[in-house]
Amino acid sequence: MDEVGGTRRAVLLEQRDHLRTEIASLGADPDSDEVTFVDDPGFADRSHNTEERSRLISVARALRSNLHDVERALAKLDAGTYGTCERCGRAIAPDRLDALPWATLCIDCKQGGTSR
Repeated sequence: MDEVGGTRRAVLLEQRDHLRTEIASLGADPDSDEVTFVDDPGFADRSHNTEERSRLISVARALRSNLHDVERALAKLDAGTYGTCERCGRAIAPDRLDALPWATLCIDCKQGGTSR
């Protein structure tokens, strides 16, 4: 693996660990696609209402979606397909991957362009 690939892998691994920690800090299981929370008998005692619970579920879902994207990018690194647009098959620009290492689409495809 080249230096850039190694650097991107390190960034992705760090992001994966961060997301897993964030999901767990919400009381959700980072290894489950379902957004369920670890039993917390004090939840109701702390005056959390349904709205707060809904907000936590929404945040956990967004974090889990990001975690899925990062894990997919790591799998693509392992498979040798990292950096290839999933829609048009062209290379994703290095600047885009620097900014968003888990990007799956080139900027043209992401913006809805039709160029190929």
